[in-house]
Amino acid sequence: MRIAYARVSTDKQELYRQLDALEKVGYDKLIQEKFTGTQKKRTGLDNLFHTVRSGDTVIIESISRLGRKTLDILSTVEELKEQGVEVISLKENLDTSTPTGQAMFQMMAVIAQLERDLTVQRVNEGLSSAKARGVKLGRPTMDKQKVKDALRLYDSGHYSVKDIIRITGISQGSLYRKIKERESKKIIAQIDEITEL
Repeated sequence: MRIAYARVSTDKQELYRQLDALEKVGYDKLIQEKFTGTQKKRTGLDNLFHTVRSGDTVIIESISRLGRKTLDILSTVEELKEQGVEVISLKENLDTSTPTGQAMFQMMAVIAQLERDLTVQRVNEGLSSAKARGVKLGRPTMDKQKVKDALRLYDSGHYSVKDIIRITGISQGSLYRKIKERESKKIIAQIDEITEL
């Protein structure tokens, strides 16, 4: 089955140009949506994945209809290929069922991998530079007194978690983490007492 997929980013945009191009080459089923390509999770794209079967072909007017980022587009095409589905993009003259289309797709994959590697390299260089300048990395250490105060307020039973966060300035996650740590220590201490008997 030949399944056409058309997408524009907003409700104000129209699909006419894409639909005209797709109708010229023909299709058995059309899936269309108006949703931003920056999101990988889209109703129309989900519908496409639920519709396709091994041996089907997905036709798009342009490869950019599958997403905004190269990595997202590649992962979508790879997922379709894993299901035995070929992809045809009219604008780029890309057909993953042909040797030329496969080569183009592999070139895109190489470029995407290069993007990933360069991003990792830039992050590592930034971290090294920050360390060299004496910047402390990772989570900021919590003020021990604030933690003690927060636990004391929690134990009193007179304050809500919201109040404790507002009064002490520690985050909700930190408070719950410290409560959990304390409970774990109590349990370990009780187990130690039992084993010593």
